[in-house]
Amino acid sequence: MSTQHTYRVIVRGTWDELTDEARARLLSEVDAHGLTAMQFSEEGSLAYDRVLKHFSFRYVVVSDAEDGEELAAAIAEDRAETYLDERGYGHGALRSTVTDMDTMKINYKGRRG
Repeated sequence: MSTQHTYRVIVRGTWDELTDEARARLLSEVDAHGLTAMQFSEEGSLAYDRVLKHFSFRYVVVSDAEDGEELAAAIAEDRAETYLDERGYGHGALRSTVTDMDTMKINYKGRRG
């Protein structure tokens, strides 16, 4: 049985060829997608601002450690693309940054032994 790892994935992209309807919908929801809404979750959280140039999603992906960060990125990008496509939000290429939370070193500053 394979070991499961938890990955935090940030998927970034640029809005592209948004329709007037999509632009209006995004702007009407912009306050719900600001910095305070950014959190990592399986469903993902979408963040963007009024300029409607760039956006990002934050995902938690749990998968086999042997599949590594590449699969975690692919899963998160697929989730993001599905979300965007279902809503008719035009976008350019997506790119990801992945952190394996199970191998991440934690520094506890100020701790004395």
